Amino acid sequence: MADTQTTTKVGTFCWTELMTRDAAAAKKFYSELIGWTITDQEMGGMTYSFLTTPEGEQVGGMMQMDGPQFEGVPPHWMQYILVEDVDDRAQKCTELGGKVKVPPTDIPNMGRFCVIEDPTGGVIALFQAK
Repeated sequence: MADTQTTTKVGTFCWTELMTRDAAAAKKFYSELIGWTITDQEMGGMTYSFLTTPEGEQVGGMMQMDGPQFEGVPPHWMQYILVEDVDDRAQKCTELGGKVKVPPTDIPNMGRFCVIEDPTGGVIALFQAK
């Protein structure tokens, strides 16, 4: 993820991520369509791909949806909102009638995230920078 502590304020969107079952095809499509440079990095037993504009701005990421945790989940773009405390916001989400879809989880050397569903069914991720 980008250096969200210096480029984004708490409460604003800080990252965009494509989760897909065919990362190779998505990389080809978006690099040709948008002109992104896509750089792979090994992260904790998985490959994560960073998306960079022709001007050099890192704008998001991409990952392959492998494993049983993705069963029934369609390929999708996920937005992340910067928060001060992911654990606190996950708890507040349930208090307000939402659901925690992915519990607060560490991202090595980056921070912490969770995925929530609001009471209307909208799904979004929350991110706490390291």
